[in-house]
Amino acid sequence: MTAHEIDYNIYGEEMQYVEIELDPREGVVAEAGSFMMMDDGIKMETIFGDGSKRDSGFLGQILGAGKRILTGESLFMTAFYNTLSDKCKVSFASPYPGKIIPIDLKKFGNKFICQKDAFLCAAKGVSIGMEFSKRLGRGLFGGEGFIMQKLEGDGMAFVHAGGTMAMKELKQGEVLRVDTGCIIGFDQTIDYNIEFVGGIKNTIFGGEGLFFAKLQGPGTVYIQSLPFSRLAGRVLASAPQGGGKNKGEGSVLGGLGDLLDGDNRF
Repeated sequence: MTAHEIDYNIYGEEMQYVEIELDPREGVVAEAGSFMMMDDGIKMETIFGDGSKRDSGFLGQILGAGKRILTGESLFMTAFYNTLSDKCKVSFASPYPGKIIPIDLKKFGNKFICQKDAFLCAAKGVSIGMEFSKRLGRGLFGGEGFIMQKLEGDGMAFVHAGGTMAMKELKQGEVLRVDTGCIIGFDQTIDYNIEFVGGIKNTIFGGEGLFFAKLQGPGTVYIQSLPFSRLAGRVLASAPQGGGKNKGEGSVLGGLGDLLDGDNRF
């Protein structure tokens, strides 16, 4: 399995984008909706699966697309190829505030496991599939937020972290417990499972969910401080109900201001 060798630069602070430089006939694959801009000479093509060698042929493409359905992603991915004799550049943007993390798969034994919505783009030839769990607990209690993807190959891949990123190097037998949504990814040497929080008060009043992700070393773990599900939940919770204008937010009047303004109806 040989992926295309690509060069890249990451720009920005809170809302980053990655600019990938492609030599002639080199390519990169990306999630639909992550494209930002490209030079003249880049050809864009919508493909089934990830376009890797293991997805060659009609059956391979169907299997590749099926894996993406199981992880909740689109049937299609987008490939970008350099059709000129000179170098060209194509850029992909973060979906929300956070950091773009470059992953050299060769340094992770040609396999990296990540959250299903963390993947941004990768060199052509990298395989993007579902990480099947042999443990019943992960499948029954992990929830949609703990469906993991695997990135396989010997090229570069890029994943996105919401908020601030923390990298932890776990020693042999060292355990880290993490909110399932806060995981970005980890290497294949990490043993991971779902663990019940425990305790009646924690279960009913804790507000942190019923389960932790238990990660045991050795290996590298990437953690994000702001999962998209948490960000979306805060936005929805702060949105005014029924399309009203919440002019009193943060003021002493609060809801009284809305009442005087005529926004509240009885």
